[in-house]
Amino acid sequence: MTNTPFTPGIVPARLGAQDLAENFSDLHPPLDGHEALVAADRCYFCHDAPCITACPTAIDIPLFIRQIATGTTASAAQTIFEQNILGGMCARVCPTETLCEEACVRETAEGKPVLIGQLQRFATDSLMAADGHPFERAAPSGKRVAVVGAGPAGLACAHRLALHGHDVEVFDARPKAGGLNEYGIASYKSTNGFAAAEVSWLLKIGGITLSTDKALGRDITLEGLRGEFDAVFLGIGLTGVNALRAEGEARDGVADAVEFIADLRQADDLGALPVGRNVVVIGGGMTAIDAAVQSKLLGAENVTLVYRRDRDAMPASRYEQDLATSRGVRFIFNAMPLEVLGNGAATALRCEYTKAEGRSLSGTGETFDLPADQILKAIGQTLEGAPEAVRLEGGKIAVTGAGRTSADNVWAGGDCASGGEDLTVTAVAEGRDAAEDIHATLIGGA
Repeated sequence: MTNTPFTPGIVPARLGAQDLAENFSDLHPPLDGHEALVAADRCYFCHDAPCITACPTAIDIPLFIRQIATGTTASAAQTIFEQNILGGMCARVCPTETLCEEACVRETAEGKPVLIGQLQRFATDSLMAADGHPFERAAPSGKRVAVVGAGPAGLACAHRLALHGHDVEVFDARPKAGGLNEYGIASYKSTNGFAAAEVSWLLKIGGITLSTDKALGRDITLEGLRGEFDAVFLGIGLTGVNALRAEGEARDGVADAVEFIADLRQADDLGALPVGRNVVVIGGGMTAIDAAVQSKLLGAENVTLVYRRDRDAMPASRYEQDLATSRGVRFIFNAMPLEVLGNGAATALRCEYTKAEGRSLSGTGETFDLPADQILKAIGQTLEGAPEAVRLEGGKIAVTGAGRTSADNVWAGGDCASGGEDLTVTAVAEGRDAAEDIHATLIGGA
């Protein structure tokens, strides 16, 4: 955990234990059996289902819903896991409102889609609660693959490689596996230690060794891995945080939103977490939304999210924006930070209104001050520690096809790789597809 400075405005225990427990309870409680059958009955089971096309992992959604409707929930989960081995987490955190559910014919016709995400959770949770694992490894191939990064891309890659009979060692710089699923997801979306439980369940396939506290460039090197293993997959994510580039950024009370969320995710006692009375979050993506909502849930009196463009340009979906508003978060659009005010510790954030002309953005000269004892930066992350052996493109690892990098026998996927969206489900798809390409290469080479 980071050492967040305790300033006069940033203190722990703004709320009691009962209020915190209620605030951080499951955002969408799981469906029971009857509710799942009712929800499944709304599916038209389309032949050319647009929801499948909208899913980055191409799950056969009408098939798994039909399997739920006919009482074969285990088969429904198998259908999901064949395409997305992290289907349980994706059911919780995927922006289904802009993916499968937005494409649902029911949404187009009635404005109310089939509850695809909740039905996916119903199926996957049911199977994960059973003993054993739904997949069986192929005969040992004699090949060894290193996976660097135990996030969604790395875990999906490792599982698919193990399924094909390869021996996999997964390295991660942090003490726990899971990547953003463990450290970066809002606590009310993934409760009761689900991320860790999902990793443990995934490892039941066998053939995967997990090595934590092993950072690329510090404890291991790409050159060393290439010499020891038959192939390497890089799923190292984005660990750097963009600078605010505003005067006074170094004042106490200014912190990275990703660290704030990670601290919250790993906290044994939410009441011990310090939070400001007046919190300002800068940014417009999911990290900004998650930080803002959770600040409010921790007991901040006023939480304001400042975004430099208008609402329609905001990366976070309208559903997430509305969720934040319903929790008391205030939005200010078309504004950018200029200066953190205060004497040692932050007391306010000075902002300037903006105007956009196409993609260009400029200040209007009109400024305003927001009271702020805690300022959280959620203005994007950058790639740090990429090996010199791989070519970069747009600040990320350049890949072609199914994750092939410029280095022989080295693949990459997830947030660290060029192309695609920075979504858990996209990372899973990229890890899975890279594994298939690695497998084909290793077997072809054999």
